[in-house]
Amino acid sequence: MKRPIVYFAGTGRGVPATVMTNFDFAKIGIETTDEWIVERTGIKERHIAKTESATDLAACASRSAMEKAGVHPGELDIIVLGTASPDRLLPSAAVDLQAALGASRAAAFDIGAACSGFIYSATVAESMIAVGNADTALVVGVEKLSAITDWTDRSTCVLFGDGAGAAVLKRSKHGKGILSTFVRSDGTLGDLLCRPSGGAARPFSTDVLADHSQFIKMNGREVFKNAVRSMSEASTRALDAAKLTGADIDLMIPHQANIRIIEATAKHANISMDKVYVNVDRFGNTSAASVPIALDEAVEKGTIGEGSTVLLVAFGAGFTWGSMVVRL
Repeated sequence: MKRPIVYFAGTGRGVPATVMTNFDFAKIGIETTDEWIVERTGIKERHIAKTESATDLAACASRSAMEKAGVHPGELDIIVLGTASPDRLLPSAAVDLQAALGASRAAAFDIGAACSGFIYSATVAESMIAVGNADTALVVGVEKLSAITDWTDRSTCVLFGDGAGAAVLKRSKHGKGILSTFVRSDGTLGDLLCRPSGGAARPFSTDVLADHSQFIKMNGREVFKNAVRSMSEASTRALDAAKLTGADIDLMIPHQANIRIIEATAKHANISMDKVYVNVDRFGNTSAASVPIALDEAVEKGTIGEGSTVLLVAFGAGFTWGSMVVRL
């Protein structure tokens, strides 16, 4: 096991004020039921941004993490932000967050790894600190998926929610921190979960708006199979790299996409469900924000604390997947 170079100095989260329950879908003409959604996904409600921007959510989470870490904006060397739903395509969401925070001396940039975005971003931040290019990093996962969801498509609109999670990473001097990381991707599977239009290849047009191809499209069956396989692999690889087993983990925090995926991943890692953090029922799938939101909740509730060993694991469009073992 390597000596940790970087540790999590503080975490935070920010979610919209509006909560949409499964019963609310009938109000917008979606033929579904609470029972149908819960049985297939485990989701009962999600937060939906009505007035908040992605930058607002990211700033809320970031300020909370920075306050807990005792870090002010001028101390940030880098801001690494994972998102698939930025407020605008140019410039990056990270520099919009930088401006909102007043972190004028930081280098800020986005990571496009969808639901794996927070783990990818934390891995990049760890590497930059390790080689001496930074001492203090702000890592954020934020999504406003409601803006890129087709609210006429029952197969996807029941799944997603909005929110942000953040963590301050600092150079470790006390033996705690990131014990291992693992990231992978397979671009040949990209069409199984994507936004077909709205980019440079097929820019927005009247045709795009008419066929709703700017919204998220998903082959649910194939995504499920690959998510279980990839998150299981990621869990094993991170545990092996840290020279640990599932028995050594105090809490697993998986990407909150679907309760069935979470249960299958935990089983593969030999981690009982009583050691798995689940909040998909209250937040739905918040993509890059799901792992850091859950991490902050678990710390706040006292489920984990100083000395706890935590396994973070995620899977997302790309396909991307990643994992990280952290000693708090």
